[in-house]
Formats: sequence, C-alpha cells, structure tokens
Amino acid sequence: MLIKTTLTNKQEKAFEYLNDKETTEILFGGGAGGGKSFFLVSALIAHCLTYKGIRCLLGRSQLSVLKSTTLNTLFEVCQQWNLTTPKHYKYNAHTNIISFYNGSEIYLKDLYQYPADRNFDSLGSLELTIAAIDECNQITEKAKQIVSSRLRFKLDEFNLIPKLLLTCNPSKNWCYTDFYRPNKTNELPRHRKFVQALVDDNENISKHYKEQLGKLDKLSKERLLFGNWEYDATEDNLILYDKIVDLFTNQGQLGEKYITCDVARFGQDKTVILLWNGLQVEQIKSFAKSSVTEVAKTIEELQFKHEVKRTNIIIDEDGVGGGVVDLLPSCRGFLNGSRALNKENYQNLKTQCYYKLADKINKGEIGITTNDIMIKQYIIEELEQVRAKNQDKDAKLQIISKDIVKNLIGRSPDFADSLAMRMYYEIDSNYGRYFVQ
Repeated sequence: MLIKTTLTNKQEKAFEYLNDKETTEILFGGGAGGGKSFFLVSALIAHCLTYKGIRCLLGRSQLSVLKSTTLNTLFEVCQQWNLTTPKHYKYNAHTNIISFYNGSEIYLKDLYQYPADRNFDSLGSLELTIAAIDECNQITEKAKQIVSSRLRFKLDEFNLIPKLLLTCNPSKNWCYTDFYRPNKTNELPRHRKFVQALVDDNENISKHYKEQLGKLDKLSKERLLFGNWEYDATEDNLILYDKIVDLFTNQGQLGEKYITCDVARFGQDKTVILLWNGLQVEQIKSFAKSSVTEVAKTIEELQFKHEVKRTNIIIDEDGVGGGVVDLLPSCRGFLNGSRALNKENYQNLKTQCYYKLADKINKGEIGITTNDIMIKQYIIEELEQVRAKNQDKDAKLQIISKDIVKNLIGRSPDFADSLAMRMYYEIDSNYGRYFVQ
C-alpha cells in the first residue's frame, strides 16, 4: 500500500509527541481550520496500521456529531492514503467499530456524561491502546479521566506508553486550566503537551474558509479565527475566570467557623452545605433533594463536630429552606429578595452578597478545598454566570436571575448560592446581635 500525506509544521510537532516516550496527553488546540481533526484521525490510523491487533477509541460528546464530522475526516484520510474498503478496513455502522485488515480496531464512542451514567459504565470493561477525543472542550474532565484510565491494552507488547490525543477550540474549562494556562506560564507538566494551530498554519485549507471566519461575530472571531484563549465571554461577568480557577489552590484567611446551606427546592436541584473556616471552604456536602429533617440533622452533625456557633449558620429560607430554619433555632435565615444591608445600592440582599463574593474571589481572598472534579466543574460553571444586569441603567445594581442561569447551564446554581450566603457575615458585622447562643 502507498501512503502519502503532507503535514503542517504543527501537525509534525504533534506527531513527534505522539511517538516519544514521555508524553501521555497531547492537546492540539487553537482556532478553526488548523488541521486538528486531521491530526487526530491520522494518528489513530497510523497506529492501527503499525501495531497489529490494537484497540483505539475515537470519541466526541455526541456520537451523532462524531459520525457526521470527525468520521468523515477519517474516511478522507483513508482515501488520501490509498486505504480502501473492504480490502484494508471495514466500517460497521451498527456496532460503530472500524476494523482493519490486521485486526486493529477503532471504537466510535459517545462521551457525554449522562446523569444516569456518571461513571461511564457504558464503556464496560473496554481496554484501549490509544484514545483520541475530538472537541474535548465539550466533555467533562471526569470523562477524560475515565478514558485515560482505560489505556493499558497491548502497551507492553509493543513497548508503548499510554497516549491520549485531544483537540479543541479555545474554551474556558479544564482544557484552559490543565493545558493552556500552565503552557503559557511554562508550568506544563512534562507528560502533557500543548500545540496551538491556527488557520494560517494550515497550508491545505481553502482561502474561502478564512474569509468565512472573518465574517463571524466578535467573540467567535476571537476564538475561531485568532485562537484567543483569553477572550471574555461577556463583559458583564463579575468574576475573572482565572480567579475562579484559583479558588481551588488559594488559602483563605482562617478564622471563625461557619456553615452555609442552600436547600434543594425542585427535582434536579441539590442541597449544598459548606463548612467554612474563616474564608476557606473546608468541607462540601451535596446531595439530592431530602426532607427538611435530614438536612437539619446533617447541619447539626457538622455544627457539633466542628464547634460552629449556631449564629454562624445561615440557611436559604426561601421555599422549603424555611422548614430547616425552623428546626435550628438561633440560626440565620437568608431571604434572597430582602433589602440590601446598610442601605447600599443593590437590588436585594442576594445581589449584594454576590457582588461581595465577586470582590473577595477577584482579590484571591477565598479558598475551596475539594478533590471532587465534578464539584469543581459545577462551581466554576456557576460562578462564570455571575453577571451584572442592566449595567448601563442608572438604577440599583442587579445580577441576572436564577432562571436565566438555569437556562445557560442546565441546572440551579446551588453551589454558587451557598458560597454567596457566607458574604452576609462579611457585610453585616453585627449579625449576631439579635440571637442568643
């Protein structure tokens, strides 16, 4: 078989990392048209042809999109390399497996994290030699970790090391924090490599493609044409993205212990309880909707174990949370729509606390301790949506409503609300004057 291909300089660099004995994760990220998908499928095909009987994964958030986009690129590469079906490979659209003449296989997989399959049990006991994920910014960090854990098939037989290949356009998520930012600051771990490729790096792209990118809106143009990872999704954001990420490495000033609780109201909402040491979140409890007595019991257990003053417990009193407040005399009930403290120019108490939270986070004064990657993701996503509303109007300061946030992220911002409630004690220094321990 005759294989001919022309690689860009950036693709050649990515292939160097593919073939070394140090790199286990490669992120080929940048703007649109940089040749990311071509590298991804070329690497898988090359592996399949080189190593007999290996097993590969080609994944994306949605299988239907994978089959209508990335799979077509794979077929194009096969054609360029004079690989024909059924002589060299076969594609089974029912099983979603591509089988090569030497026994090597590529499994096409949906990597969306469905609520009913949070641990990706759908992957079964699948063991892989190499894995590639296109548009990895659309999957969760947990999905990426699960796939990485499956890289162990025939590695020793061929003297290989695990290889996870990733592509994406600029995105403010784990791709940014794990690859782009540490690469920018020269702190990228040796086992990770970041290759940025733009449309101008791809000599094989049509000139018309770049022209079309130039017609996009400002934000899309920054991301897709210029490959700008530092773009601002909206000018209304109250909290800087990098400062949100830093929450998980910050050390907040220690002091009195506090408990904040946002009580679940509806089906998909979560009850979130935070234990604070000063401005450091030391423990997070999150669970599906429970009875008010169960929530109150959990809070009391934390209170006694960590010697938290009852007056330092604040609970969202709107809705069912009022029942929890009733069961814990002397705790503080938080009413989101109540008047701002100290006659400050905010629409309500909730807005005031969120502005205070934003200020503290932007100054690096708050820290959060957790090893749960899903909780980290939830917190980051929720705090990204803390946005000012009607900034240009001469009126009280406002933030966008919870209903809008729900539409944007698909759930209630339960973690962010619990974080914001802690700010009540930073605003009102006389909070305890009406209560007796």
